[in-house]
Amino acid sequence: MTVQDSSPIANLPIMGEAAHQFYPSATLYVVATPIGNVTDISLRALHILSLADAVACEDTRNTAQLMNRFGISKPLLAAHMHNEREAAQMLIARLQAGERIALVSDAGTPAVSDPGARIVDAVRAAGLNVVPLPGASAAVTALSASGLVNDEFHFVGFLPSKAKQRESVLQSLAAAKPILVFYEAPHRILECAAALKEAFGPERQVVFARELTKLFEEIHRCPLADAEAWLRADIHREKGEYVVLVDGAPAAEEEDDAEAERVLGILLAELPVKQAASLAAQITGRKKNALYDRALQLKNA
Repeated sequence: MTVQDSSPIANLPIMGEAAHQFYPSATLYVVATPIGNVTDISLRALHILSLADAVACEDTRNTAQLMNRFGISKPLLAAHMHNEREAAQMLIARLQAGERIALVSDAGTPAVSDPGARIVDAVRAAGLNVVPLPGASAAVTALSASGLVNDEFHFVGFLPSKAKQRESVLQSLAAAKPILVFYEAPHRILECAAALKEAFGPERQVVFARELTKLFEEIHRCPLADAEAWLRADIHREKGEYVVLVDGAPAAEEEDDAEAERVLGILLAELPVKQAASLAAQITGRKKNALYDRALQLKNA
């Protein structure tokens, strides 16, 4: 008996629960599919794919391979970036006839740096129901393993391929405080790293997440100063799709000074100058001597 055969998962009652849920007709189901590891698909996604009257997909060949892995056969409808408007009208007609349509992309969540947004918009505009089925997302997968501590992130997606346009986008993001999330193709990863260093400086932290959920997955974090060297250290690092995370911009110096002065003012109301300056330095990370001098100025004002 193999480990897989002995797994208790297959016999859990939850495996049949998906079939007993309510799935309305005349509905577009936006279905997330795996970004690499086929076993990351959800039970609910499998049930919808087997229940749907048809599956609208970015590439019919890729989706056919995925569905064949699970023994599912359904009519496949091409819905990619070059025919979204036409596909939307065709899907609306089928939905109005009462069909259930599953919408998928080649990998991950449709309409997030993938085709699908125009279709969802058109279906909603037609007054029809849209139901999302959550699942794999390369951006969120990379964020969860990055170790970057920030409650906010800004999803950028793919940068322009032309250098001037890319530089303009990056310059507009240089002062952004959230983590910046980019997608990048392997043949552009080196020039992307160079452009990030130029725009954000060598000290900013970057995370390269390559081949996520696949056999040769790599997640590497370093200062932008070291990024190009790491990429060049292994020729295989110029292969595979990337999620690139750049830490948010540090707080501006004037913001730090304003916060330090606010804290110092509160402490001075209750404590002697020396003690107030010492505590303010511990709280804000600013230099104690500078805070002491400022405290004297405030006391004598």
